[in-house]
Amino acid sequence: MKISFANPSKPKSGTVVVGVFDGRKLSTSAASLDKSTRGAITKAIKASSFKGAKNHSLTIMTPAGTRLERVLCVGLGKPKDLDERAFETIGGRIYAALKAQSEKAQVLLDAAPGCGLSADEMAVHVGIGARLGSYRFDKYKTKKKGHAKPVIKEITIQCAGSAAAKRNFTKQNKVIDGVFFTRDLISEPSNVLYPKTLAGEAKTLAKLGVKIEVLDKAKMTKLGMGALLGVAQGSAHDPFMVVMRWDGATKKDKPVAFVGKGVTFDTGGISLKPSAGMEDMKYDMGGSGVVIGLMKALAGRKAKVNAVGVVGLVENMPSGTAQRPGDIVKSMSGQTIEVLNTDAEGRLVLADALWYTKERFKPQLMIDLATLTGAIVVSLAGEYAGLFSNDDKLAVDLEEAGKAMDEKLWRLPMGDAFDKMIDSPAADMQNISSSRGGGSITAAQFLKRFVGNTKWAHLDIAGVTWEKKGKPTTPKGGSGYGVRLLDRFVADRFEK
Repeated sequence: MKISFANPSKPKSGTVVVGVFDGRKLSTSAASLDKSTRGAITKAIKASSFKGAKNHSLTIMTPAGTRLERVLCVGLGKPKDLDERAFETIGGRIYAALKAQSEKAQVLLDAAPGCGLSADEMAVHVGIGARLGSYRFDKYKTKKKGHAKPVIKEITIQCAGSAAAKRNFTKQNKVIDGVFFTRDLISEPSNVLYPKTLAGEAKTLAKLGVKIEVLDKAKMTKLGMGALLGVAQGSAHDPFMVVMRWDGATKKDKPVAFVGKGVTFDTGGISLKPSAGMEDMKYDMGGSGVVIGLMKALAGRKAKVNAVGVVGLVENMPSGTAQRPGDIVKSMSGQTIEVLNTDAEGRLVLADALWYTKERFKPQLMIDLATLTGAIVVSLAGEYAGLFSNDDKLAVDLEEAGKAMDEKLWRLPMGDAFDKMIDSPAADMQNISSSRGGGSITAAQFLKRFVGNTKWAHLDIAGVTWEKKGKPTTPKGGSGYGVRLLDRFVADRFEK
């Protein structure tokens, strides 16, 4: 679907969208259209229960005396409550209301006193919301009944300053491309997306100027990545590590590094998961999906930053060659790990990926993302991702970016008491705590042992990677959570 922008004009045909504030107060463009339709909008609103509250709308079919097909009145609520995210929600609602109704639609926007955003800024975020809400993953559906594709092909947003809106939307549209790429990767079934094919998807970023390097099993064995390789040894699919580099700043600038867990399917290994819900484990590669999508976003909008993305790609399967509970493996760092539970595999993958990234690139900071623990879902449900960090400013910067993009983070504690819980009597550490409490925290403490003095943050995205209910800008399925958050983080901290 195409999003376009134009200067204000009086629509003469087709579908038109106007805003109505709380208390049935028409926006300027709605009032103008009402006048040209001989009060059709006012009459229809008075005859309905629609009062302009947010999340409410009213459709008026073929207003008398016009050639308009329909007018969609969208509730804007109170101007003081309208911000960037609110307009994105409105854009998503507009798309949902019109997707099966019209091929084209015109949205009329004007500045709202008390809102704080100009008309062109409002327009950009309505466009973002409409595009985000338009995502579909239906490539495997062969029957059309009940799954008809949307007929809408273009939404034109009319506003003052349309040239500025177009310019700013074009940049943000590249970020949405990254979100959609992440959603696609997370949604793919594991018989289609496994370590080799996921590495192949990452390679497609080369056309955007991203430098790609793929480490195969032999290279990782030579580097001593025993933790990652131990997870993969039960699968028929070989593991890979993909390194992605975007050089958008000067050579002297140290890179910012993003590291992702890429377990393309997680059975739990010998510590087999219960069958109920195991199909969801196709998105246990969500962290790697976010890193790949973020690199696409940064390269697409030509971000002025040096960024490195590293993803460890494995499949965790039970077999005669699978890792056993009680095995001891040696990580690339030289530290040994007693594997008490083969279903705590993501931290093993990240251990080698983090150490490799730290040692090779000497980054300013590292941020890892992983669908790491069920404990974080118990703690934060699907409302927040867990945030752990060894640097307070980094944590605050990430929290602020999360608030700005409505991809919320909640920081949890770390400390020596938690760290001692993963000490092993047989090795340098064990991959799970000996007690049941603090599962997300002890997992983060495990990762911390592989980052040295590098500024680091760990985002546990297990509860936010898959959207179960569906929202105006996030349809059911892979959410793409993290791409916009980290893009905003980069823009705010490194591109000012």
